[in-house]
Amino acid sequence: MQDASSDAAPPVLKSRLLKQLEAEIAAAATPVASAPARARRAMLLVRHGATAEAREALTTLHQLAFHHPSPELGAWLHMAEGLMSYYNGFITQQARDRLLRAHAIAGASPALIEVQALASAWLTHVAFARHEPGPMVEHARRCLDEAQPDHHGALARLGTALGMAWHFVGDADVAQRWYLSTRRHAAAEGDDASLSALMFNMASMRASQLRRESLSGQTPSASGTVQGAELLLSVDSVHHFDEAVGAQVMNALTPLLRAEVLTVQGAFDEACRLYEAHLPQAMSLGLERLGSSRLSDVAWCRANLGQHEAALRQAIEAELELDPECEIDDRAITHSRLAQTYRLLGDTAETDRHQGLADEAWQEFARQQREWRDLLTAAELRG
Repeated sequence: MQDASSDAAPPVLKSRLLKQLEAEIAAAATPVASAPARARRAMLLVRHGATAEAREALTTLHQLAFHHPSPELGAWLHMAEGLMSYYNGFITQQARDRLLRAHAIAGASPALIEVQALASAWLTHVAFARHEPGPMVEHARRCLDEAQPDHHGALARLGTALGMAWHFVGDADVAQRWYLSTRRHAAAEGDDASLSALMFNMASMRASQLRRESLSGQTPSASGTVQGAELLLSVDSVHHFDEAVGAQVMNALTPLLRAEVLTVQGAFDEACRLYEAHLPQAMSLGLERLGSSRLSDVAWCRANLGQHEAALRQAIEAELELDPECEIDDRAITHSRLAQTYRLLGDTAETDRHQGLADEAWQEFARQQREWRDLLTAAELRG
């Protein structure tokens, strides 16, 4: 699997949407007239992982806006910069601020309703990433009010965000309705980046559910449980699809997803090798808050491989890396995995301590799931 830091030439981006946007840019009478299509092209490049090319395109647009200021160009630029912040380091606060600004500027003109809907959809996604269920449902309802049937970009992103939200609360059936909506709208627009994101996020949510069920003692759900072998095929499909369309965004994350599933399956040697190769890079990209549960996986793998001293050091590091702002299920997974590790290492005191912390975290996670479900249901967002 190609590493994002490889010296190999970047993959050629293949996208029906990209060709459509480039045709619109070529047909425009003036640079100003082409600006919305150029902004959308830059956003597409960001979502495919071609951030350097996207930055160059946005710099040109900022220069154009300086000489020809307009609300339309301003709204699209804030929209694009919001996505740049999200994908280039997962800076959700900065992304949210940019998206809110795009929505506010677009709200002053009925002609910019597409920007409004798109901003609301991405605000829904960012609120999910920040674990803010109240703003998430607020932005989602607003997006549904604003979006027209042919606003495929907005409706595809909304479907992904709400699909993940319902998957998070444990209702894979409702999640699937929203995932199908994303697939329809992405296909209608020829948006391979949205299809790639959908495939990755579906596999990621399934892997998270599999990890939770394997560690929390809960009964596997009838519709949501996916066996590890099938899930590994889904992860491989993400990689193959991204190779086919030239996407680069998930290069550092897809191997970690595979490692998570392999750890649950007990394939400790392969899982450990993947974590060693890819986890440092993912943490350097702004995903430190996700590191603790993956590091606890590494500790568990090492303990099972008989590397007891290394496992102990890794377990200590995993707890040190436990971010106070991390998601509660990541906290629960970390403590559950560390309890397993210390049990295998024969440390009863640490086993009991981590198991107690895990039990508390799992109870909090169940409460959080109920809260989210109630909010989603009350907002009539079942799809």
